[in-house]
Amino acid sequence: MAQLTDDCFAFGGALLPLSEAQAHIAARFKPVTTSETLTLRQASGRILAQDVKAPIPLPPQPNSAVDGYAFAHSDLCEDGPTTLPLHGRTAAGHRPANVPAHHASRIFTGAVMPQGLDTVMMQEDCEATAHTVTLAPGLKRGANSRPTGEDIAQGAIALHAGRRLTPPDLALLAGLGITTATVHQPLRVAVFSTGDELTDTPGPLPPGRIFDANRAMLIALLDRLGATTHDGGILPDNAKATAEALRTAAVTHDLIITSGGVSTGEEDHVRAAITASGQLEFWRVAIKPGRPVALGTIGNTPLLGLPGNPVAALVTFQALGRPLFDRLAGAIYRPPPMLRAVSAFAYRKKSGRLEYVRVTLDHEGTAHRYPKEGAGIITSLTESDALMALPETMTQLHPGDIAPIIPMGLLHG
Repeated sequence: MAQLTDDCFAFGGALLPLSEAQAHIAARFKPVTTSETLTLRQASGRILAQDVKAPIPLPPQPNSAVDGYAFAHSDLCEDGPTTLPLHGRTAAGHRPANVPAHHASRIFTGAVMPQGLDTVMMQEDCEATAHTVTLAPGLKRGANSRPTGEDIAQGAIALHAGRRLTPPDLALLAGLGITTATVHQPLRVAVFSTGDELTDTPGPLPPGRIFDANRAMLIALLDRLGATTHDGGILPDNAKATAEALRTAAVTHDLIITSGGVSTGEEDHVRAAITASGQLEFWRVAIKPGRPVALGTIGNTPLLGLPGNPVAALVTFQALGRPLFDRLAGAIYRPPPMLRAVSAFAYRKKSGRLEYVRVTLDHEGTAHRYPKEGAGIITSLTESDALMALPETMTQLHPGDIAPIIPMGLLHG
């Protein structure tokens, strides 16, 4: 009797490990966008096209980190209190006082350190009169003082090309007196769904039809990445129409993303369209869910064909679509950070493939397997807290084992 399987994608042939697929993307593709110079406000979320060097040191001058009294550390006694005469007062934004040798000076947070003084004692730790201040022993040289260039030295690279500009990045540029940034222009991406079973027309569903969920999800993910996204609609299960639509999109876009139509069924036409008009780079990656994923080119435009099930579409977009997008857009791809959680469940898997298991986390950080595991269950994405990433070499997960997880929020751009 022939052995049956519940694995609907258990085709013959070797699967490509995810690490090799990602390495192929990095080696095969290059940034395709041109650059433009924008104000910092306009540049938020955009990708730096060139390194930014610090035109000045930050801070530009040594300054006090606290309200207190500045003095030369060499005047501080090691074994008892030190009383120094007071001279001058320096507030932030004003020229520092000229302080004679062996004197202390009143100083406030952010004020420039007077010349010759290198240490500040907090006012709470001092005993001051109108003319003197008594300092306690034990403070280290330079305490409570920010030296010139403590944050970044003049001429050092403040931000590297390929970085997606965040609000703190803009703070750094503004703090350096930089008012513009040269960034990559947005990547132009066309998004298609495929399948006669799909509809996006409001109203009662005709028999055998379902509403298209993937296109809304993929477009939202791309919008968060700053793409200029074109909604290509739903492609019918027709080889000629599919090939023509993809060829047309390739002319005016930097990347095409499809969902569905990349398996081996008679109505799956995306992979055939790739081979007819371009080149197939790889097909079928050793991950679950999401093995039937295709990467190729239509003319010179990359095309990533994702699976049709929503869970598999999200997983493969993050595993392969995100590194491809970042490569083409000029960004440095950084995988989402892995956290750790204790498993509350047992799980068996095949060796040789990376599996993502949807989990919820309790208040102690213990991971519980989501009860419904089908790749088409959208609520498993909305109600799970994380994906547990079980490596290729693992075959058995036991309760109490510590396993890597990726919080769902990190998968949303």
